[in-house]
Amino acid sequence: MQLRDFFSVDAIDLDLNTETKDETLKILVGLFHLDEKSESILFKMLKRRENLGSTGIGRGIAIPHCRSLVVNRLRVAFGRHGAGLDFKAIDEKPVHYVFLIVAPPLEVSNQYLPVLGKIAQFSKEADVPERLAAVESAEGFLQLLEEKGV
Repeated sequence: MQLRDFFSVDAIDLDLNTETKDETLKILVGLFHLDEKSESILFKMLKRRENLGSTGIGRGIAIPHCRSLVVNRLRVAFGRHGAGLDFKAIDEKPVHYVFLIVAPPLEVSNQYLPVLGKIAQFSKEADVPERLAAVESAEGFLQLLEEKGV
């Protein structure tokens, strides 16, 4: 299983221009191209998850995630925010890179936790924040994932 396999070019936004965590989550959920009701449900579930504790894991990275019936397979999206956002991250620093993961409540392949783990592992590599900052296209982001072998 490679992380690259779960991302598609149309679910990557390298120019997030949002003011808040909520706006950012809405934009990333929109990358899944769901109907309006499903997007609203998914946003509420992600917000509920964030209220339990921030998914900002430090080093400028957040991994909001949840399970929801509005998707029928594991979905991931990525967003980059130049200025950074207050995500209430554990290191109290702004978040610039957001990996969104959504999976159905029951998935045959059971990839939700492994994907979450791989993103966390990728995020801990020393050069990842600056490499993510330097990525110039969605294809470049996918190439970075491939290069890192996650």
